[in-house]
Order: sequence, then structure tokens, then C-alpha cells
Amino acid sequence: MSREKFETVEQYIATFPPDVRAVLEKLRQTIKEAEPLAQEKISYNIPAFEYHGMLIYFSAYKKHCSISIPPPFSAFEAYREELSSYEVSKSAVQFPFDRPIPYELIGEMTRFLAKENKERAEKGKKKK
Repeated sequence: MSREKFETVEQYIATFPPDVRAVLEKLRQTIKEAEPLAQEKISYNIPAFEYHGMLIYFSAYKKHCSISIPPPFSAFEAYREELSSYEVSKSAVQFPFDRPIPYELIGEMTRFLAKENKERAEKGKKKK
């Protein structure tokens, strides 16, 4: 992948080979379907979605794709068992290209994160 600065998700995805592009497009669609009101953007030079704050990021590398989430990282805790066979760091999980990508799980996690973000935003409004 080049070191260029991306303006759009399409630019980012276009830098990958066709097989990886297909995975990234499916990740993108999975997240859009899980939270249709989320706004797509580039953040930290990778694709991301916002919904009442940052929701989820996705990216690709040589041997895997990743999703990353902002703090408090509760989705990784909530889905610990489902993610146990993957490489999980504090803020990201890696899905190797040599295994099926768990799109359904990623959709569930996106819905979980969207619900959390919305609840946090509503609590913040009530305090004002």
C-alpha cells in the first residue's frame, strides 16, 4: 500500500489487489447495513464511520484486514468469545485473509457500538 494521503474511501480501497478490494467493499457494506445512519470518512488515513462520535475503522494489510474501535473498547469485551480465535489488541482485531471473514459478527459489533455511542450521546445531552 502506498503512503499517499487518502481523501475518500474509494481511493483507499483502489490501492489494493482485486481480492482484497472485494473484502474491503464487503466490510464497508456490512458496516453501512448495520448502521445506515453512520457517516463514512477517512480518519487516520483509513476508512472509518461516525455515528454519535467515531464508530469503527477498517483497513487491510498484506495478510489480514482489521477493524479498529475507539475507547472504551467494550465491544471487544462483549464479543471476547467470538473473537477468541483472532489476533485482538486493545483497539483492533485482525481477520486473516486465509480464513473466512466473519461479516455477520462485524455487523453485530457495529450495531453494539452504535447503540453504545447513541446512549452515551443521549446521556451527555441530559447532563447539559
